[in-house]
Amino acid sequence: MTSRKPDEQLARNSRLRLVPARPLTTARRAVTEGRGRPAPRPPQGTPPQAELARQARAVLADAVRLARWAAVDRDPGAGPLTAGARERAAAALELTPDQVSAAWDRARLAGLVELHDGTVRPGWRLQAWDRDDSAVQRGWVALFDAWSLVHPGPADIAPATVAEVIEAVPQVLSLLQLSAGPVLEPTLLDLLQQRVAELHEERCEVPYGPQPAPAPTSTEPGPADPVDEALLPPLLDWALDGLAAVGALTRGEGQATLTPLGSWAVWVKLEQICVAAQSPAGNIEQSAEHMLRGCARLTPGPARAEYRAWLAARTVGSAVTELLTVARGEDALLRGLAFEALRVVGAPAEADVRAAATDTSLRPYALLWLAEYEGADPEDAAEVLTREESTWLWVDTAAAVADHGESDLLVRHLESAVQGNVPTLLAEVRALGHPRTVQVLVALAAAHPDPALAKAVRRAAFQVHTGGS
Repeated sequence: MTSRKPDEQLARNSRLRLVPARPLTTARRAVTEGRGRPAPRPPQGTPPQAELARQARAVLADAVRLARWAAVDRDPGAGPLTAGARERAAAALELTPDQVSAAWDRARLAGLVELHDGTVRPGWRLQAWDRDDSAVQRGWVALFDAWSLVHPGPADIAPATVAEVIEAVPQVLSLLQLSAGPVLEPTLLDLLQQRVAELHEERCEVPYGPQPAPAPTSTEPGPADPVDEALLPPLLDWALDGLAAVGALTRGEGQATLTPLGSWAVWVKLEQICVAAQSPAGNIEQSAEHMLRGCARLTPGPARAEYRAWLAARTVGSAVTELLTVARGEDALLRGLAFEALRVVGAPAEADVRAAATDTSLRPYALLWLAEYEGADPEDAAEVLTREESTWLWVDTAAAVADHGESDLLVRHLESAVQGNVPTLLAEVRALGHPRTVQVLVALAAAHPDPALAKAVRRAAFQVHTGGS
């Protein structure tokens, strides 16, 4: 016989001790890492990742130098580059003021620097620049996506016409990518004309029913009139120059050729479109909830491509609001996925995520999002959470696994708790007040193969259910 209390006996039982905790981010993603399609391979002849990253580093070399000067070498807490700061940067980096201005724009567009409350900080890509080739490639793709901002459109052409050409450029890039070599600019111009005409027709509404008598003929073009084709050659010239400026293509002797970096980027974009088109829920046209459910069984890479496609079809404000509304719902899996989608949004979501941190159910997710946004390594971000917040997230993630995962995932999730042994975990979970505590404990007890542990977990579930201690 022994006089020890049951919880003391449990704590001394080595079978009930937890192994060293895994990062919470690993447990948080466990349920989303289900089966997905195999990673597609780039076209034959595409350089390896290290070479593509080398080319991207070359394109952004001045932007990286300026970003480090502006966010690291200057006085900490300094703001955006003023005229005086640009002059100092030009002297320090041996660049002209115009080169400094161009490099600053590129650094911001590529995510090398970020502005927080008027203070310049190094972006996470800058911190990973020398050691993470994938971060370098993503930074360059962000610049590639913003080519029309790097090289603003002609001031003497209507913005609506310029916008139609920008919308038609992906078709031009697709032809260049499929050709895998030089393409004559007259061929590109023909394609541009066809695509702009198609876009124009798609925006024309066909009236139905009886129509009023036609108005007197006007000599001024209306909104449905075709774009002046005389404007398209200079606009094609402008677009090709803009794409060449970011390192996506080269020009010469009346023809254009994608660089290896540009060809790879266009292939990536085409793959993203294919993934979105094949999504189980038709993600682009669906609500945030249906989109997230469609992404639940994708691996992280394809899921991020889905999030980007869905976000691109909406205004940022409405998309963030819709994602946070889903996060406040009862489905813990969708809550985690909503914040994964918000990571793709980035800076425009910061204010809303900070506001969400006041909501008990969203606070751990919001704090992790903010920590990663401000430059923390995802594996270390959990350090910003208190023990209570970590436990809340553990229960919430367990609820997601119990609802959508498999029993072995739930058993493995036990290892990610911050507590050192099962009795301490159960005591803190009982005191937490999470609405899903009973269901989580019952599911864990049913899934765990260890009889002693399962019995302890069932007793804790009963105590929470009955209000006992």
